[in-house]
Amino acid sequence: MSTFHGLEMAKQALFAQRSALHTTGHNISNANTEGYTRQRVNFETMSPYPAGARNRPEIPGQLGTGVQAGSIERIRDQFLDNQFRAENGKSGYWETLSSALGRMENIMNEPSESGLSHTMDQFWQSLQDLAVSPDNSGARSVVAERGLAVSETFNYLADSLTTIRSDLKNQIDVTVADANSLMRQIHGVNEQIKQLEPHGYLPNDLYDERDRLIDDLSNMMNIKVTYEKSGESSPDIAKGLASIEVINNQGHSFDPPVTLVNGAPGQGAVNEIEIAYGGETGSLDAVESISAGGVNLDILDTNGSLGGLIEAYGHSIGENDNVTGIYTTMLANLDDMANAFAEAFNEVHQNGRNLDDEPGEQFFVFKEGLTGARGLTVNQDILDYPEKIAASADGTQGNGANATELAAVFNNTNLEGDPLGENTSVNSFYQSIIGELGVAAQEANRMTNNTEILRSQVENQRMSVSSVSLDEEMSNMIKFQHAYNASARSMTAMDELLDRIINNMGLAGR
Repeated sequence: MSTFHGLEMAKQALFAQRSALHTTGHNISNANTEGYTRQRVNFETMSPYPAGARNRPEIPGQLGTGVQAGSIERIRDQFLDNQFRAENGKSGYWETLSSALGRMENIMNEPSESGLSHTMDQFWQSLQDLAVSPDNSGARSVVAERGLAVSETFNYLADSLTTIRSDLKNQIDVTVADANSLMRQIHGVNEQIKQLEPHGYLPNDLYDERDRLIDDLSNMMNIKVTYEKSGESSPDIAKGLASIEVINNQGHSFDPPVTLVNGAPGQGAVNEIEIAYGGETGSLDAVESISAGGVNLDILDTNGSLGGLIEAYGHSIGENDNVTGIYTTMLANLDDMANAFAEAFNEVHQNGRNLDDEPGEQFFVFKEGLTGARGLTVNQDILDYPEKIAASADGTQGNGANATELAAVFNNTNLEGDPLGENTSVNSFYQSIIGELGVAAQEANRMTNNTEILRSQVENQRMSVSSVSLDEEMSNMIKFQHAYNASARSMTAMDELLDRIINNMGLAGR
């Protein structure tokens, strides 16, 4: 054994405790850094002396040779990461739906004095007043203006919903661009890790950055992350290269699998997401398909904000080219309602007689080039000449029977051809779509709260394992400081022993 064995052992202890102090300082410095995972130094005892050999020295037993810093690793639980990302995808989906339905509720504004239901009630009441006083010019003007208010409310609702739908399309495009950007960044971090791990390093800060990017991506879609070794010489505890795959709501892979980031050594690649819309470029038609690397992706079978946006905007994915979605369905319902109401109202109006004993003309018409709720308006002749309103059933000026029939259109459950459904009136149809909207919004809000609670719980568990506790780090700092001081004192003691041997022994007889 070397004479300087004690000095070497003290030196190794100093180095090990110093690395622990540096790591503690790194933790404290990043206590408020987003995505940072606390790190620790794994101390290892060095190989004892002597090693097993034929010419080994005969001593009572092996002597320890000190300590060394074996590795610096993150304190992180992979199970909690997977659980958080699953809940993050659910939360992203329901938050998106809740926001979209909330905006729709604000537009429909029911029940209120500015909603379509109240406007139609006022129109109905004006027809009742006209039935009582069919020769009153003021009552006729009120009917014309109330009818115009109904058509303008239809126009406003359709235009507003279309505008929000246009915003949703922009959100979809931005989300796809963000997802592709995240995937490229993850691939870039993979490449950096691949340069370091084979040399024996653990790039913990790069692991943190990659995990932060993966967490952000998990909010957009349900993903599964797997890791592959970056090289034969990489440490056993190295995380390796991340590969990311989209999975369905049950946690299973699609057939064929949809890989976003391929982290396999020598095959690193990013399969960017592409989205296609039906119809002409720039139109507001539904989402027709979404793919990654040429493989079609059933985005509606996976959680995440992207699926929620597409569900709200409208799509024809897996629907045999039939467009469906929250906003497309509401717009279609308003169009059906406006068309059915205008047709039924015009039919009754044309069966009546106006003040000049002439047959009634169409009360509601559609603007040029438009149909449905966006195009509905009142005939300009009727607005200019309210006396053309056909309130009479037999042509006499005091007769208001046809005005009563016009008022009955609102609650008529026998509309020709059942355009709104069997035994369904205009009023009951509108009540049903508003009721469905309320139930859907309530469900989305409830699920948003539930998923947010679950996500927060998992996040708190993950933080309890991985986040920096300043109190704990301060305790560690004191512990490593005392150990460093003790190692320095041990070196001083060994120095005094060697000084005694070298400088003060062998002086007798001089």
